[in-house]
Parts: sequence; C-alpha cells; structure tokens
Amino acid sequence: MFTGIVTDIGIITQVSRDADMRARITTGYDTGSIDLGASIASDGVCLTVTALGPDWYEVYVSAETLDKSNLGVWQEGRRVNLERALKVGDELGGHIVSGHVDGVADVIRVVAEADSTRISFRAPAALARFIAPKGSVALNGTSLTVNEVDGDTFGVNLITHTKEVTTWGDVREGDQVNLEIDTLARYVARLNDVVG
Repeated sequence: MFTGIVTDIGIITQVSRDADMRARITTGYDTGSIDLGASIASDGVCLTVTALGPDWYEVYVSAETLDKSNLGVWQEGRRVNLERALKVGDELGGHIVSGHVDGVADVIRVVAEADSTRISFRAPAALARFIAPKGSVALNGTSLTVNEVDGDTFGVNLITHTKEVTTWGDVREGDQVNLEIDTLARYVARLNDVVG
C-alpha cells in the first residue's frame, strides 16, 4: 500500500522489451535499505524490485501492466514519480493507494493560474463514474484532490511545491497519465450495484 505522496523522482536508465518489459531506475533512495521483492510505486504502478545496485533498482513489467498503464512509453531518460511502500507508523498524508492502476487518463488542458496550475483530464468512460468533486484520485502515483467533474472530464489544481517535488512540472497537453481511482469509491459503487 502507498499514500500517493511522492518521495523521490527516479530516472529510467535502461529499458528492454519483448512481450513484457524490464527497466532500470536510478533513485536517491538508499538501495541498501531496499530488499529484493520489495514494492515501489513507479509513476503510480506497484512494481517488484528484481535487482539492485548502489543507486538503482530494476523491475519486470508484465504485458498486463503495460496494457493498463502508460509504462509502455517508458524510455531512457524519462523521469518517474517514486514512492516506497507504506510501513506501519508512517504518516498517511495522501490517501490509500494500492498501486494497481485502473487505466490511463488523457491530459486535455494545462493552464497556469497565479502560482498554481490547473490540469484537465479525460478519464476512460468505464472509470469516470468513480471520480467525484473533492474526492481523491491517484495520477502518476500522486494523491490529488479532484476540483470538478463534467461527464468523463475532471480537473485538479497543482501548487508549486507539487510541481517541484514530482514530475508534474513536466506535464503537457496530450500526455497520458496513470489513473487509479479511490478504493472507497470503487467499493461504494460495487455495493450500490449489488444493493441497487
């Protein structure tokens, strides 16, 4: 489990593809404190550490994950949001995030507003019903508050700090970002389907 509070920005240094993908990510984390098999959210996707070096870790990405996320466009030099798994006693500063990405959202508008940035997204139709104003959503592994919703589009507002400590300062219209809907919204909708 994760919180959606990004704690490092990694850089993809190696990518190899066949049906699946392997990637090496450099990190500021102390890799001596990371175990093989540990989970690290990388752009919001919970990935298992399969190899370690002095300032890097490697992950294996299945075809299923590539199909459901934007990891298929990873290339060398790309910056990615990182978060290590939540430990008992850690502060829960964002919201509960599983790292199980539901799909990708398209960035359809990026507008500066004073010192912040307003970003609008288009969600896949099947996921749009789970997104609510003032609810939480995880985008590229970042816990964000939804400002407004209109059909399958929704918006968030990013403060300067968020843009500086994550990859959100790099976002452009046309980008695709990993979307994980709020777990509570998923269960409320499921209960409504069963009871209703």
